[in-house]
Amino acid sequence: MLNHIISFSIRNKLIVGLLTLAWVVWGSFELTRLPIDALPDITSNQVQAITVTPTLASPEVERLITFPIEQACSSIPGIREIRSISRFGLSVVTIVFDDDTDIYWARQQVGEKLTRVRDEIPREAGSPEMAPVTTGLGEIYQYILRPSEGYEGKYSVEDLRTIQDWIVRRQLLGAKGVADVSSFGGKLRQYEVAVRPDRLRSLGITLSDVFRALEANNQNSGGSYIEKGPSLLFIRTEGQAGSIDDIRRIPVRSTSGGMPVLIRDIAEVRIGHAVRYGAMTNEDKGEVAGAVVLMLKGENASQVIKGIEERMARIRKTLPEGVELVTFLSRTKMVDRSIRTVRTNLMEGALIVVFVLVFFLGNLRAGFIVASVIPLSMLFAVGMMNLFGVSGNLMSLGALDFGLIVDGAVIIVEAVLHRLHDGSGKGPGKISRAEMDGLVGQSASRMMNAAVFGQAIILVVYLPILSLTGIEGKMFRPMAQTVAFALVGAFILSLTYVPMASSLFLSQRRSHGEGFTVRLMRRLGDGYDRLLRRSLRRPAWLLGSSVVALALSLLLATRLGGEFIPELEEGDFAIDARILTGSSLTESIRVSGQAAAVLRKFPEVERVVTRIGSSEIPTDPMPVEMTDIIISLRDKKEWTTASSYDELADTMSRALQSIPGLTAGFQYPVQMRFNELIAGARQDVVCKIFGEDLDTLASLAQRIAGLAQGVEGVRDLYVEAVTGLPQIVIRYRRDQMS
Repeated sequence: MLNHIISFSIRNKLIVGLLTLAWVVWGSFELTRLPIDALPDITSNQVQAITVTPTLASPEVERLITFPIEQACSSIPGIREIRSISRFGLSVVTIVFDDDTDIYWARQQVGEKLTRVRDEIPREAGSPEMAPVTTGLGEIYQYILRPSEGYEGKYSVEDLRTIQDWIVRRQLLGAKGVADVSSFGGKLRQYEVAVRPDRLRSLGITLSDVFRALEANNQNSGGSYIEKGPSLLFIRTEGQAGSIDDIRRIPVRSTSGGMPVLIRDIAEVRIGHAVRYGAMTNEDKGEVAGAVVLMLKGENASQVIKGIEERMARIRKTLPEGVELVTFLSRTKMVDRSIRTVRTNLMEGALIVVFVLVFFLGNLRAGFIVASVIPLSMLFAVGMMNLFGVSGNLMSLGALDFGLIVDGAVIIVEAVLHRLHDGSGKGPGKISRAEMDGLVGQSASRMMNAAVFGQAIILVVYLPILSLTGIEGKMFRPMAQTVAFALVGAFILSLTYVPMASSLFLSQRRSHGEGFTVRLMRRLGDGYDRLLRRSLRRPAWLLGSSVVALALSLLLATRLGGEFIPELEEGDFAIDARILTGSSLTESIRVSGQAAAVLRKFPEVERVVTRIGSSEIPTDPMPVEMTDIIISLRDKKEWTTASSYDELADTMSRALQSIPGLTAGFQYPVQMRFNELIAGARQDVVCKIFGEDLDTLASLAQRIAGLAQGVEGVRDLYVEAVTGLPQIVIRYRRDQMS
């Protein structure tokens, strides 16, 4: 069958040429649709249920919210695990499904369960909601809103948060591929009724009376319609409060003398802000407002970011005068660096392969015929990547080896050249087109089995990688798939395009003269032949040296380090900074400002933005004593303090040690998220202890930390605090209350 395909390709050059052109057009079109990212998304197939409950402490959150949600969702088919976080005011339950489970079916099942759970949760405790349809690496774009120079006193953090929620966020939600925009920092403006307890007591009014009055007098309703002559009049009431004065005039109850008691008589109504569980600061200049843009699961990160930046350009024109919108973290920088690295390596590799082919084949046309297989097989691989949902990233595209791809084409073209110049048995001269076709057909048919066998061996090597599952599969399977796609494309081209091009473009002139390349290859062959004969005459020496080399290799292998993935220099730093457990949000803001002031002294730093606590959509539920310090760095060519990222991180870490109570760990932004997805913690090496007694767990954690501190290479050690949060506990004396 293979011989028939080769013969058909040689006889029907026009058809094969047109099919090759169609191949190029199809591959080029698919190249424009290929999702581009820095690394594969290893996030598990998961749905998060988030409940914000400002009135409950951690034990009540676990008992009243988290546990009922876990119990209700445990019966859903396809669940791999359920994990949760219960903090003061927040419950986050993560339900992980099998990878082959449709995420929207899973969300539907979780949504049905949450509908039932809402009836079990006390009304004042909050209502569980599902997180957006995004992934752990979905935080692709982050920005801040700050006053421009000269307008610092005009806009407060309440104003910036209002601009973010009502101007920026609403326009960003319409961008293609955006799952949601999670506001971060600032103060959420709201009406505040500050009750005066002394006036309540004097008038005999309870807080329940105030709540009922505010609820009953703040809603619109309808009253059907009436007919008045030929007209139809619809009835509706407008009772919703629209201003502070409307709230002040709401009646609570009447006194015994019939005098109405209004809200303004017992409370002060003013503009306030909601309880905050997070903040955002710009360097050491104070608080700002901002947001994290979440990408929809399965979208093309490069296209989504491009759409966001286009939308941002329009949004900036609609901002009030004196307000700046500044991007401080975008996946674009990392993606561009990664793709630039891949593109450079691929181009350099292709040029080297072309040079080697031309040099050793000794024929310029033959070298370019073989080299043309590289872009054609790449285009085929891109099309198959789109078909199988493989994104273009450092792991998939960076794994391509052009030497493997052109192996079959080299065998065929080299055989044709050999037959043309040395194996025909005829003298020099030009042969006819029919003779050329026959010569190429015989050479390709004879060598095709060797080419197929070599490519099959390469494919078999990648089969174990294709069998990987879980995080390992998501990380490394795209590499094996891309190589397999490229090899399959090269195999098809070796059967069709290469014989056709060899017959059409190689010179039909037979020559028996020995050029430089032929003489070089003959000398190399003679040298190898002499070395082989000497080795075969001393088998014991050869076997002994091989065993010694193997032993040395095994010894060196035991001393090698191990990493799940290599560190990727993302161009920015993310510092996992923490202060003492139980510290206030104000203290976290103060310490973050000190850290930013220290970091700004480094000339390599372009911008420092800190994210404290949790955002409006707490997919990453950090406590208020925990801070992410994002450092935007200048181009490496402009550095003066250090020559590498590790050296710069060490220097900055030593500088931050001057701040009392601050623990800082340097990582890259995406690497930090990778660590969280793999082990549930941000550090590179994590030790987890399981048990029921928190005091015992805390004691064991401190002992392990003491032992780990003495291990060579340990840096930025952190012990997760599970106890010690200061609380004010009020216990009722029921006999006295009665």
